[in-house]
Amino acid sequence: MARIQNLSDVVDWNLCTGCGACYYACSEGSISLVNIDAVGIRPRFNSSTCATCTKCLSICPGYIVDANTNNMATRSSPMRTEADHAFGPAMEIWEGHASDSEIRYRASSGGILTALALYCLEHENMNFVLHTGINEDRPWENKTVKSSTRDELVARTGSRYAPASPCEGLAAIEESDSPCVFIGKPCDASAVSMLRRDRPKLDRNLGLVLTFFCAGTPSTQGTLDLAESLKVNPKLIDSVRYRGEGWPGRFRIVYDDKKREQSLSYSESWGELTHYRSLRCNLCPDGLGQLADISCGDAWENSTDSENPGLSLVVVRTEKGKRILQGAINANYVQLQPASASSVFAAQGNLLRRRTEIFGRLLGLRLFAIPFPQFSGFSLIRGWLRLPMGRKTRTILGTVKRVIVRRLYIRRFHVSR
Repeated sequence: MARIQNLSDVVDWNLCTGCGACYYACSEGSISLVNIDAVGIRPRFNSSTCATCTKCLSICPGYIVDANTNNMATRSSPMRTEADHAFGPAMEIWEGHASDSEIRYRASSGGILTALALYCLEHENMNFVLHTGINEDRPWENKTVKSSTRDELVARTGSRYAPASPCEGLAAIEESDSPCVFIGKPCDASAVSMLRRDRPKLDRNLGLVLTFFCAGTPSTQGTLDLAESLKVNPKLIDSVRYRGEGWPGRFRIVYDDKKREQSLSYSESWGELTHYRSLRCNLCPDGLGQLADISCGDAWENSTDSENPGLSLVVVRTEKGKRILQGAINANYVQLQPASASSVFAAQGNLLRRRTEIFGRLLGLRLFAIPFPQFSGFSLIRGWLRLPMGRKTRTILGTVKRVIVRRLYIRRFHVSR
């Protein structure tokens, strides 16, 4: 079986998440980031310095994800519940939405992340929010941004179903004179949890780490192909919204100097975009964000009411997250009701089912001697053993088919050195 020996192996075996952590962490300045339309955001290496370097592997979620890097009080209990095994320990679970009606409307599913970020700026004396926003020059792409005001946060609400690398901007948090908020995908939060172990100032300045329930990141090509299906020339695009402005909202492209618009329903657009997710996304055991202080996502079990402007499930992972969320409740930034693990199971069944299949997908890759990340603390074997034999068989055979059809057994050099 092939082995991962450096970051080049991670990229060439389709295991890179595009988080940008290596760009931030490289002390030699030997890494840049490139967005490849059909693949995603990937590092470009300096061949002379990176060929034998292994330093970045320890913080790369394409190489390792350890659920135990998030030190929680609940982990001290010798008894783990079924929910702990299914989506990680939670100190509290809530359901609700942002109190600000504009934030709730513009966001994708209740606006909790935006509301919490705003609370941190206005009441916790945090300096800025590092997160992802639209790239105005190429609206079908993302860029890493810093938001310091309500207007900036509101302008950047909503899901961005395209490659994003927020960890590239962590130097701004490390160099800040006060704590900051970080918002990223679960794999980004995983990189942050590993980076902060050896970077005391970054650790101190990470005032709050937020993430969202994630089913994978489509490549830029997915958005471009959707635009083509709507007969929109990318050169004329003014903005792209994937969701929001209602729940779940529509995929909208505004173009031709904002004079014209084309749209698709959420189910239509996401149904197409799922075909553009990377191999690494299909191997992710952490769709519900175990490694953040707080993770949020759609409360899909309550989405049958078309007039509902959006509801989020809120899973609190740490004491810090618990304290800040309670402050936001008291200050009326969010309106929440206590929920339970059963709500998570009901709302996020697809993500939880995928997690039980991960071990079988890894077995399928092993048949072709394809390397894969090291996952620790996710109860993958337990979940796999509980599956019926028919589903186990379909999972392995589905992985085999994907490997053959996509020729994943061939190491591909995605970025020139």
